[in-house]
Amino acid sequence: MHLTTGNQPNPLDPLAAQEIDEARRILAEEGLLTERVRVAYLGLEEPPKAEVLAYEPGSPVHRRARAFLLDLAAEQSEDVIVSITEGKVEERRPIDPLTDGQVPMLDEEHALVRNVLREDAGWAEALRRRGIDDPAGVYLAALSAGHFGLPKEEGRRVARVLAHLMPTPESLPWAHPVDGLVAYVDLIKGEVLEIVDTGPQPIPGEPGDYHHGPHRTTQKPIHITQPDGPSFTVDGPLITWEKWSLRLGYDMREGLTLHQIGFEDGGRTRPIVYRASVAEMVVPYGDPSPIRFWQNYFDTGEYQLGKLANSLELGCDCLGEITYFDAVVTDGAGVPKVIANAICMHEEDYGVLWKHTDPANGSRETRRQRRLVISFFVTVGNYDYGFYWYLYLDGTIELEVKATGIVFTGAYDDRAAPYSSEIAPGLAAPYHQHLFSARLDMTVDGVANAVDEVEAVPLGGHAFGRAATRLRTELEARRDADLKAERTWHVVNPDVRNRLGRPVGYALHPEGKPTLMAAEGSSIHRRAEFATKHLWVTRYHTAERYPAGDLVNQHPGGAGLPAYTRADRDIDGQDIVLWHTFGLTHFPRTEDWPIMPVDTCGFVLKPVGFFDRNPTLDVPPSAAARSCH
Repeated sequence: MHLTTGNQPNPLDPLAAQEIDEARRILAEEGLLTERVRVAYLGLEEPPKAEVLAYEPGSPVHRRARAFLLDLAAEQSEDVIVSITEGKVEERRPIDPLTDGQVPMLDEEHALVRNVLREDAGWAEALRRRGIDDPAGVYLAALSAGHFGLPKEEGRRVARVLAHLMPTPESLPWAHPVDGLVAYVDLIKGEVLEIVDTGPQPIPGEPGDYHHGPHRTTQKPIHITQPDGPSFTVDGPLITWEKWSLRLGYDMREGLTLHQIGFEDGGRTRPIVYRASVAEMVVPYGDPSPIRFWQNYFDTGEYQLGKLANSLELGCDCLGEITYFDAVVTDGAGVPKVIANAICMHEEDYGVLWKHTDPANGSRETRRQRRLVISFFVTVGNYDYGFYWYLYLDGTIELEVKATGIVFTGAYDDRAAPYSSEIAPGLAAPYHQHLFSARLDMTVDGVANAVDEVEAVPLGGHAFGRAATRLRTELEARRDADLKAERTWHVVNPDVRNRLGRPVGYALHPEGKPTLMAAEGSSIHRRAEFATKHLWVTRYHTAERYPAGDLVNQHPGGAGLPAYTRADRDIDGQDIVLWHTFGLTHFPRTEDWPIMPVDTCGFVLKPVGFFDRNPTLDVPPSAAARSCH
């Protein structure tokens, strides 16, 4: 179904295709959208939180869109706000490529790079030195350039290009890296800036084609059925399931967004999270060679995860009684593009919720856990990522990210050995990280929230207890996880008490895996400083949306969370946003080749004193096994 307005319209409803068409018409009438202007991003300009929370159903909604425009003729970019409701451009801000960076990469720029290099004599000669006479038989990956202060690139829109040989048109190229070679391409002028060639290296010859049989024949079918249908209800973006309610959103940059997550308790819906999304991710590589030192990809800010979503298929990506939602993004001309079945939603059994057999009175009770699953999957070049949000019967919220796909490859030799794994004969997979930043705009029983850092402490002998420290300002709240101390962060509402007189709260449980490994002072450290801490807490501001800043592509660094927290605002009993860094540090195994089994990371939000008692006492015994009651 389309993720469009239901019977209860809301200011947070995603832009519909007709609204995108209207925004495009307005931009064209204002002379901002011509044949030489490309739309790098177009999405809903969400109203300020206070305006949304004050919204009464049936009231008029002022709909706005935000667009990043790239004028190829003038070699200029703009950040534009369009009022769809009033039919006019409200704001225009020029983008300075030296200080602001570049708008995200366009899909068409990948084809541009291939055309430029296949016509370039220097590139053809470099390939001939490696025994490759036909440039058309080489797959070229146009990759984000980063920012390294190179004089030739100042102010230019640049991509860096690595090559892999394709022995046949059906071959997967990643098994055959053409190493020791990288090209830098000006994407506006369509010309090669530089070719870096450190000399030919042997091209690994063993195929990496994993998609052919034979397949095992031992698996019996698994059928998941719900004869009476699922337990959730859908009204456009509004979802209700068990005691949960939330609104789905979708953005071509972030992908799936969750809004106004609340839980029914005592006859009212209690708010927990106003907005949740994965607002950025970065994939830094650890090889410092002249060919690969620049490999650091911001998959959200540079490539825009939302527009790279897969169309999901029953039995392949999702299993059971599935409800799908389409998503609407735009192409480079600003034309709406529908991604069918971009979001998958279903409920699933999740084992035992609680159980006890009591020796005093002989009673025995068991209840089954169940969760609502809302997910989407994206493909970013060689890697694929699944983002799974889970809501549980007991008030728990979880995010799990699944990383799979194909590791990036190069030639393995003594030089590469300290920074990569040999995954097949002569084939290297560089060490790298996948680091994500979840933006959690919290409203735990209201907008006045605070954060306590809670950890276990030894008290001498066999005694131990816990210590809670209030994080009072933004700089104090730049924190790291500590698994040894079982450190968690409790988001509490000081003005709302449970029946024991304590503030209601939700606890963020981090996995505590490594943060950014790059050294302070390095380019990627400056640009991805958000990934150097597990936790940041900021005072809510409607313009502070992305942990690495609004524009990430070729940005020199310092934007986003470092800039947001510089004023060190008060966060004690205020409207606050949590930014949580989590991820994977990947030292590829031979088992990760030729395709990587899913690896996971994520976090959990659990109620702590939010409810007066276990909120699942009313969950009935399983209808399939009444004997457990």
